[in-house]
Amino acid sequence: MSTYVYMKMLESAPQRYDLGLRILSLGRVTTMYDTVAVAVVAGRPAPRVLEIGCGTGNLTRRLAERGATVTAIDINPDMLAVAQTKLSDIISKVEFREMAAAEIADRFGAGSFDAVAATLALSEMSEDEQAYVLNAAYRVLRPGGRLVVADEIRPSGLTARILHALVRWPLALATYLVTQTSTSAVRDLAGLVRGAGLHVVEERRLPGGSGMVVGERPPEVA
Repeated sequence: MSTYVYMKMLESAPQRYDLGLRILSLGRVTTMYDTVAVAVVAGRPAPRVLEIGCGTGNLTRRLAERGATVTAIDINPDMLAVAQTKLSDIISKVEFREMAAAEIADRFGAGSFDAVAATLALSEMSEDEQAYVLNAAYRVLRPGGRLVVADEIRPSGLTARILHALVRWPLALATYLVTQTSTSAVRDLAGLVRGAGLHVVEERRLPGGSGMVVGERPPEVA
């Protein structure tokens, strides 16, 4: 979803983030949040969930309303402040923490969570950072735990990649000029999940050039 390169612009004005992202994604981001929440909680009563890059709490609310207890992290304190205000009615089910995704293995014990979720977070990282964070997610998942990631993905076909680049790079340049940061479509989302040691149990294309991958940490062998 090439318009997600504007996320950094929106993050500089958290109060307008939700409306802006809905407009830029033509409403498709709502489908992403709903789809990820269902995949995270499905078949798991009251799971303990770590949400990486919670932003203003859109996925967080969906997880909590489906019975999850959520630890929601984000590096942006202004986004967290908006999320805390928005979710004040369910705050007993959510713990917000200001931290970078790369810190999770140091801040949480091994096997602390039944599930880890991340939407539109990996595209803000370098490929090395993506691999590091997913390996850390593996560590904090319990055996049999589930990882659900959804993000903008790079098309596989040559023609599709060219068209994607023609649309995306002017937007990426504009974002960089305003914020000195950018995002990059994820090259191989399923491959990243497998590379972290998880079994991929579902891959799904989502509207607008995004995708979702569900991985599970293998159970321990007695």
